[in-house]
Amino acid sequence: MERIGLVLEGGGVRGAYTAGCLAWLHDNSIHFDYSAGISSGAVYLSCFLMGQPQIAKNMSTKYACDPNMTGFGAMVHCGHYVDYEMIFEKYLRGVEHMSCQPLIDANPDMEVGAYDLDLGKTVWFRPKDMDPELVLLRATCALPVAAETVEYKGRKLLDGGITKMIPIERAVEQGCTKVMVITTKPADFVRKPASKFIRFMMKRIYKDYPKVEEDYQVRHINYYKQMTMIKDMVAHNKAILMYPSETVKVNRFKGDEEKCLQLYNLGYADMEKRKDEILAFMKKEG
Repeated sequence: MERIGLVLEGGGVRGAYTAGCLAWLHDNSIHFDYSAGISSGAVYLSCFLMGQPQIAKNMSTKYACDPNMTGFGAMVHCGHYVDYEMIFEKYLRGVEHMSCQPLIDANPDMEVGAYDLDLGKTVWFRPKDMDPELVLLRATCALPVAAETVEYKGRKLLDGGITKMIPIERAVEQGCTKVMVITTKPADFVRKPASKFIRFMMKRIYKDYPKVEEDYQVRHINYYKQMTMIKDMVAHNKAILMYPSETVKVNRFKGDEEKCLQLYNLGYADMEKRKDEILAFMKKEG
């Protein structure tokens, strides 16, 4: 029997594309046997599985565009380049009253990844490991250098995208025979090695955890390995890859509401354009 999975990349503000794709999946009542999300993809996946696409839309097209979320405003408020406390406490918990309790209760076959500093690798969490207060989800988004390390149940956690930017390998390990992959990067995206500044800051901030800096240095290599695996699966009709079909000027940290909404709508439209292909892909054999 085939087992079809859903894999979501992160991408920060560019995650508006993912939110749009997931809204289309929700509206078309498409479900998966297994799903995995990294960074912002973990948050949007949780919203999708709880049947709350509007929260994902608001987060990606409104809250993520708050000028105080990143840069100087964030530095003043929390001492870091990205203020995750604002988006999770003020917006998701405060405005949206979001809780992971429905996900914990339903216990779907899904995982989110976070990098464990003590173990020096990305580890995977299921709904039973989550907390209603969204602390674990905040940990999955905690970018190294840009955000503070999140302590959760005795673990020191950062963004799982340090090693698993697109968790395709995890989906296959979990028995998926076919996978839908949603990425936030255009087809011609080039991932460059970490800059000297970032490497310097990694060594300085995480001096007691040298493995994380070592992993970050080869992040671009791991990314291309993951993309190569995906493209090979696409060639054999074992994967379908969704990515922005047009260029929208939104980067990882910055984007105004108009551009983010444009990117969200693009995600929805790209899915609709490929509807027949998607529905055919989702049919199981055997």
